[in-house]
Amino acid sequence: MHLPNNAVLQIEEAKLRNYLLSESHPTGRAKTRFFESFGFSIGQWSELRDALIEHIRSNPVVYSEDTGFGRKYIVDGELYTPDGREPRVRAVWFVRSEESQLRFVTAYPLKE
Repeated sequence: MHLPNNAVLQIEEAKLRNYLLSESHPTGRAKTRFFESFGFSIGQWSELRDALIEHIRSNPVVYSEDTGFGRKYIVDGELYTPDGREPRVRAVWFVRSEESQLRFVTAYPLKE
């Protein structure tokens, strides 16, 4: 299943700058090294935002579940990167109960 292309997607700048692209974040810095190795950078954080939006629109939902707070979606597939390589990435998204906006939670490399 793919999510509809007209889904409202939210990726907060702070989530990318202060977590996925932050060398100082205790749990995010390993992800930072991964994303930087493909050409993403904190100074151009919007490139990662755009790639993650394309990722969710181009790849299938491999798992979803209802939680007490809303619905979680997991999307696996290739991520388009500034250096042209396409690593396989898992991205987690969430829709809060009583809302329709998909909120980005995290992304990390798939180990296969």
